[in-house]
Amino acid sequence: GDDTDGHIDDITRFIRSDALLTAVEPNPDDPNHRPLAENLEKLRALRTAAGRPYEIREMPMPEPCHRIGKRMPSSYVNYLVLNGAVLMPTFRQPGRDAEAAEILADCFPGREIVGIDCYDIVLESGTIHCMTQQQPS
Repeated sequence: GDDTDGHIDDITRFIRSDALLTAVEPNPDDPNHRPLAENLEKLRALRTAAGRPYEIREMPMPEPCHRIGKRMPSSYVNYLVLNGAVLMPTFRQPGRDAEAAEILADCFPGREIVGIDCYDIVLESGTIHCMTQQQPS
């Protein structure tokens, strides 16, 4: 369901220099399950510049969002980190949206997690991180 053929901002993101947040698909029948599991396996083999394994946090995918029979690239990993907050895409899936917010709150302590309804936005192929440009500090 990714029109970009796997842009990294929908799959895996740094949450710190030694920690990653990566999308996983818990449903073994979903076509994203296997490639995301393979990605997770490869991430577990990576090492930091200091030679230590990365801390890896898993973020379950939302239920699929479709437009005219095509699966759209919905992912909670497509968030945007701001100075005091994290803008997190939501997809009108209260249970999964809440679980994603809890995971992000744990990954970004001290920042407010602000859910932004991106259901209509993802139907046009992308969400928050895709449509913003970050300015380095």
